[in-house]
Amino acid sequence: MPELPEVEVSRQGIAPWLTGVTVTRVVVRDGRLRWPVPGEIQELAGLTIRRVSRRAKYLLLETDFGTAILHLGMSGSLRVLPIGTPTEKHDHVDIELENGKLLRLNDPRRFGALLWTRDAAEAHTLLAKLGPEPLTEGFSVDYLQAKAKGRTTAIKQFLMDNQVVVGVGNIYANEALFASGIHPKRAAGNISHERLATLVAEIKRVLAEAITQGGTTLKDFTSADGKPGYFVQRLQVYGRAGQPCPVCGSEIQSMRLGQRNTFFCPHCQH
Repeated sequence: MPELPEVEVSRQGIAPWLTGVTVTRVVVRDGRLRWPVPGEIQELAGLTIRRVSRRAKYLLLETDFGTAILHLGMSGSLRVLPIGTPTEKHDHVDIELENGKLLRLNDPRRFGALLWTRDAAEAHTLLAKLGPEPLTEGFSVDYLQAKAKGRTTAIKQFLMDNQVVVGVGNIYANEALFASGIHPKRAAGNISHERLATLVAEIKRVLAEAITQGGTTLKDFTSADGKPGYFVQRLQVYGRAGQPCPVCGSEIQSMRLGQRNTFFCPHCQH
């Protein structure tokens, strides 16, 4: 499933082709996604995309009169292609542009979304209650400690709560906790200010590095130009159960936390 770095890489890939460009047509071949594509999406035709932004894992195509909200779900991808490019299986939506290009949404599993709002995007029900972006100053050690106070939730699940902080998905939570030396089951409210400061710094570092590397391709993700993400080559613990820890050589272990695979070093993380 694309996580924040993969969505940010997609944003960076499509933004130069869409920003300042007018939409000429929206073609919905099959609107049966996670939520039905609303008929109002046709309002996008004739409008100029002023900005392509991201909030959590949502991509926002902002115009003067409304915003298209895109989510890639578990297997969705976006491509910028010449108008007239033959479709393939699972090519559900095309947003055609005056520059002769189109933005194509492909989603085999249909867990993605394309929605439309005339109101401020941040007030949309999907975005209104989200926590801060992890790569901004709003996500700080003081903020995280205040949120964690008194909480007995395992720190890994706590970090994956989008009302606490957005975009720290399963892969990057595993990697940041390993880099911080914090066991994923440790209670969020039972971690010192010093260790939380390290954790915040590592979350920012891991996510920024993943974006630079083009994201992590495990199964379905590729960027807007079709290239895979290379951060998978730098994973320290995720998906490496039974292999030696890159720091101490102990065997990396795995367990289930909140129905998600969790990987850790029993020696380095406590």
